Amino acid sequence: MSEPRPSDRHDDSDPDETFAEIVDEETQRDPDLAVIEAGSRTLRTRSGPPQGDEVPARPADPEVDKALRAVEQELAGRWGETKLEPSVARIAALMDVLGEPQRAYPSIHITGTNGKTSTARMIEALLGAFDLRTGRYTSPHVQSITERISLDGSPIDPERFIEAYQDIKPYIEMVDAQQPYRLSFFEVLTGMAYAAFADAPVDVAVVEVGMGGSWDATNVIDSSVAVVTPISLDHTDRLGTTPAEIAGEKSGIIKQGATVILAQQPVDAAQVMLKKAVEVDATVAREGMEFGVVHREIAVGGQLLTLRGLGGEYEEIFLPLYGAHQAHNAAVALSAVEAFFGIGAERPGSLDADTVRRAFASVISPGRLEVVRSSPTVVLDAAHNPAGARATADGLSEAFGFSRLIGVVGASGDKDVKGLLEAFEPIFAEVVVTQNSTARAMDADALAAVAVEVFGEDRVQVEPRLDDALEAAITLAEEEDEYAGAGVLVTGSVITVGEARLLLGRR
Repeated sequence: MSEPRPSDRHDDSDPDETFAEIVDEETQRDPDLAVIEAGSRTLRTRSGPPQGDEVPARPADPEVDKALRAVEQELAGRWGETKLEPSVARIAALMDVLGEPQRAYPSIHITGTNGKTSTARMIEALLGAFDLRTGRYTSPHVQSITERISLDGSPIDPERFIEAYQDIKPYIEMVDAQQPYRLSFFEVLTGMAYAAFADAPVDVAVVEVGMGGSWDATNVIDSSVAVVTPISLDHTDRLGTTPAEIAGEKSGIIKQGATVILAQQPVDAAQVMLKKAVEVDATVAREGMEFGVVHREIAVGGQLLTLRGLGGEYEEIFLPLYGAHQAHNAAVALSAVEAFFGIGAERPGSLDADTVRRAFASVISPGRLEVVRSSPTVVLDAAHNPAGARATADGLSEAFGFSRLIGVVGASGDKDVKGLLEAFEPIFAEVVVTQNSTARAMDADALAAVAVEVFGEDRVQVEPRLDDALEAAITLAEEEDEYAGAGVLVTGSVITVGEARLLLGRR
């Protein structure tokens, strides 16, 4: 197959007035700090576009399921994702003994606070539509650990996941013996992903950081394109207490001579990112300046967009996801792929518009304003910090006409739970607080105490078991005829959403 075709509709004239308005309205940027154009390389092609994946269920074969559980148990015996010793020494040592598999393919590296996984899925869909074989590494998973490592748009099958672990297990043990601390759960999974991508082999890897940037285990790749989704306060005990401090850590993924695709950011975070780009001679494209959302309108099952990319304008793009935040994620993803193909710097023109439309129309993002039941409508969303909750609340209010909304919230104890609840307070008539099955879950009674501060005692119900919480919320949504348009939102944690998804029968 050939590389993406420049659109015949592209011209070199000034941006139209609509996009100019976006630039004029942008108040959080210093235009003088930008390096405008973007560039990368064009790849050979291999396979067709991703077909889209659902969240996989447990393996049907009992022996395979047993083997997968054994791998999961071994991984669970390592440091979890929230216990960190900030260093890339261990993962670098693992890559060294594996023969540097992460250098066998180019990559796009994604950091930020919110929107990373959805943006990664959009980038993957676009690359696949242009006949590239993709590998995607994201976290955390919604239901199955195999979701974290995807090939050609679908999670690797359990047999391949088991094989990937067994293949590198001797090398993991070798590194464990040489290091002060054993490789963590996330470091082992990262090693598995990089090795699996090299073995496939993939044409390009789309890699989401686990936390931060500089010392994140994924940061042993030299990506030609670095993507920074919106930065807000999260993991403040690890990354810093201001957007600028957090941006300093996340800017560590920007490599020498790379292209940076920068989503809308707080002023202090943007300044840190731009300074880092100057230091390493990176090219920067900023949302609201070099690219952006020109127009969006609600459509059945999603939204219809006009996006301005690095190479021109793309009209009539249907995105089957809800919320303005997903439209902005789409603009970021489009520009990242344009940069990867050299659009805007190495050659004129734009990506083929029909291919772009086809790719975006195929995007799914489980657990992100996902409808899993009707009568009453039950929506799942993995918002777990205040900024994510505000985006979810806005998207839900825009896309759904609920006359009454019941919240089911199960959060992790290390999050800004009060800020999360405050973001949802205007849209929840009542809230049922609960907890998921993991050790990180905030105790339901402790969560209820915070919820009472925010909602008042009359609007809060406590159900420690998630299945009971779902039943209670659905009952509240159905209890009066005048509220026939009531709905339920399950939120607060990816884990809570994943467990609810299983309980509600989604596989």
